[in-house]
Amino acid sequence: MTAGSSLLALLFPCQSLSFVSGISSVSSLLDIRSLSPNNVRNYQRQLRGVVSFAQKIKQTRRSSIVQTPGNGLPRFIWIYCVASDSVKKALHVAVIGSGGREHALCDTISQSPMCNKLFAIPGNAGMRACAIVVENIHPHETEKIVEFCKHNEVDFVIVGPEIPLVEGLVDKLTRAGIAAFGPHSNAAILEGSKVWMKQFLKRRNIPTAQYECFRNSQLAKSYVNKQQFPLVIKANGLAAGKGVIIAEDRTTANQAIVSILDDTMFGSAGSEIVIEEYLQGEELSFFALVDGLTVIPFGSAQDHKRAFDQDLGPNTGGMGAYSPSPLCTESLENDIIQNILKPTVQGMMEEGRPYRGILYCGLMLTKDGPKVLEYNVRFGDPECQVICPRLKSDLLQVLYKVATGDTKDLDIEWHKNLWSLVVIMASQGYPGAYQKGTVIQHLQEASNIDGVKIYHSGTDLSSKGEWIATGGRVLGITGIGNSIQQARDKAYSAIEQIHWPQGFYRKDIGWKCLHIETSGR
Repeated sequence: MTAGSSLLALLFPCQSLSFVSGISSVSSLLDIRSLSPNNVRNYQRQLRGVVSFAQKIKQTRRSSIVQTPGNGLPRFIWIYCVASDSVKKALHVAVIGSGGREHALCDTISQSPMCNKLFAIPGNAGMRACAIVVENIHPHETEKIVEFCKHNEVDFVIVGPEIPLVEGLVDKLTRAGIAAFGPHSNAAILEGSKVWMKQFLKRRNIPTAQYECFRNSQLAKSYVNKQQFPLVIKANGLAAGKGVIIAEDRTTANQAIVSILDDTMFGSAGSEIVIEEYLQGEELSFFALVDGLTVIPFGSAQDHKRAFDQDLGPNTGGMGAYSPSPLCTESLENDIIQNILKPTVQGMMEEGRPYRGILYCGLMLTKDGPKVLEYNVRFGDPECQVICPRLKSDLLQVLYKVATGDTKDLDIEWHKNLWSLVVIMASQGYPGAYQKGTVIQHLQEASNIDGVKIYHSGTDLSSKGEWIATGGRVLGITGIGNSIQQARDKAYSAIEQIHWPQGFYRKDIGWKCLHIETSGR
C-alpha cells in the first residue's frame, strides 16, 4: 500500500451507477464483476470493514444503465480502487518497458520534482542516465513486478507496453495497493482484440471502416473475391505493430489470409482476422487522458508506418513521427472528442469496462469525416518521443492525477510554437530478420546538438564500452524547434553525425507536413 492510500470497495447497482470521478480520493478501477441479485449476498460479507467513501467523495456523476443479463434482472458493479488524498511525499516511480517510448517517459519524469526515485523495468542501457535499470525482470512477468514494487516501496507505476496491460498488470498492482497508470485488462481489450474493438465500434455507432471477421481461410478468401481492392487484413491479437497487411490485389490478399490463419505467422494472435475496406485520406494519431468518464486531450501526432521512403515497403512499429499535426484543427479536435472519444469512453463504462489511462486513437481523415482505424491503450511508439518534448506541464503529476482520479482541475500546458520530429534508426532487415551486436559510433556528438534528444529503444553497451544494436528499431533521433522544418533539420543533422553502416532510416519523415502552413500553431 502506498503512502496516504487505502484499499476501498463499493457495490453499485448498475441502473443507478454513481461513478466517482474527478476527485482526489479515487484511483484506478480494479475489478469489475457483473453480479446477478442472487450472488450479491455472497459478496456483501466482503464489504464489512471497508473504508467508507462518504468522507472522501467531493463529486459524483451519474452513468447510464449497464447491460442486464438475459433474464432482465439488474446487474451490479463491484469496484475496488486505491484511494489517495494527496501526494504526501516525492514518489518512488517505476516505468515498465524497454523501448524508446519508455526512455522518453523516464527522461521526462526524471525531471519532475515529484520524482524521488525512478526505476525502469527492464529498461535499456540508454535509460541508465535517468533511471535505475532493473534488467532482470521482463514486462510480462507481472507477479515479479508487483513483488519488486512492494519490496522497493514503489508508489506509482506507469505501464508502457500493451502486453502487460492486456495480461492484467494494473489489476494486480491495484490489488496490492499500488497506484498505476493504464487500463485494467478488461478495458485493454480495445487493443488486445481487433475483432472485439470493431464489434464495439459497430455497437456504439462510432465511425470506422466496413469489415468482416473470419477464422476460416476458405470463407475469408470467398469474401475477398467479392470485394474491391485494396483491402486491409489484420490479425486479431497483438503483433507488435506488424499484424496489418494492405493487400493491393486478390493474390496478395489470399497469401495474407493463408499466412495468418493457416501458417500461423502471428501465432495465436492470428487465430482470427479482420478484413476491412481501405480508407482513403490522411492518417492522424490523437491522444487523450481518460479517468473513467472524463476525456482530456493530450496532443496529436502523425506517424510513418511503412519501412521505406514514399510510404513503401512493409508495415513496421513506426519509422518516425512529428507533433503536433497541422491537420488537427480546433474544429477537428472537437469532432473527434464529441463523436469518437466520448462515445467510446461512455460505452466502455456502460459495458462494465471503465477505461482509465491514455487512449491513443488512430484515425483516417476521410471525406466523410474522421474514422477509427485502431485504438491503442498506451502511449504510441514513436509518438511518445515527440509528445513528451512539447509538454510544459509536469508529466508525472499529470499521470498521477489521472491514475488517482484527481482530474477536476487538471490543466495541460504545452510549450507554445514548439514542434518535434523523430526519425527512427533501425537495423538493416527490419521488420524482418536483422543482425544484432553491430557497433554504433558518435552518439555523443549527435546528442550535443542543441535541440536534439536521442531515445534508445534497442541498444546495449559492449564489454569495450561501445554502443551496440540489439533490436530492430534501435534509436529515435528527435529534433525540437520552432517550426516543423527546424525540428526536422535538427533530427537529420544529428543522424549525419552517427556512424552505423548496418542501420537504415527514412529520409522523408515529415514530408507531408512541410507544405502545410504552420504559423499560429
